Amino acid sequence: MKEVRREIAGKELIELYESMGDSHAGSGADTPLRPDAFDISDEEKVEKIAHHFREIMLTLGLDLEDDSLKGTPYRVASSYVYEFFSGLNPVNKPKISLFENKYQYDQMLVEKNITLFSNCEHHFVPIMGKVHVGYFPRENGIIGLSKINRIVQYYGRRPQVQERLTMQIYNELSHALQTDDIAVVVNAKHLCVITRGVKDTASSTVTSVFRGKFENRSIRDEFLHYIDMNISCVDNKS
Repeated sequence: MKEVRREIAGKELIELYESMGDSHAGSGADTPLRPDAFDISDEEKVEKIAHHFREIMLTLGLDLEDDSLKGTPYRVASSYVYEFFSGLNPVNKPKISLFENKYQYDQMLVEKNITLFSNCEHHFVPIMGKVHVGYFPRENGIIGLSKINRIVQYYGRRPQVQERLTMQIYNELSHALQTDDIAVVVNAKHLCVITRGVKDTASSTVTSVFRGKFENRSIRDEFLHYIDMNISCVDNKS
């Protein structure tokens, strides 16, 4: 009887934790960080994470004396700090410089199919997809193409929800370019949907921001045509 009660309690607890993520779309555009997030060095973070991940592996019953497993806690910790979640640290933020628009180019500029790798903040499993960006250059407002990729990578390399990520990319570009004439579309697959729960391997999630000139239907449709996206799959309201 105790085993049955424990199983029911465990299921209810899981359902409770799952429901906590249902309101994530309403969270702010800033990644939630504690005030003391950077009080210790990256090296110290690696040591602490490696210690705790070792405890996780031991709790799962794994033999860390095995040659294949003994280095795993440090490898995971190092990946978390220096790769997967390096975008949490503002020292890794890319430096953005603009170039004079010598050609007086005033039409839409689009960079599409930017590779996105991120991690779901609810289950810490990968989010993988593509980001498409469009903007109208100003006189002194041409950004190096690789910088757009770096902005996507920087904000992708943190625990994320796709809605917030989309807004962060837009906000950073708007601040750098000093314009609202920006479109951002993110189309991604979430491994928390693919590998657990509903286990749906076919679906993907699309989020978008259209501001300034892109609020005009014809301009927005032109952008969606450039990125080869069916217009009907993107809500007209951003």
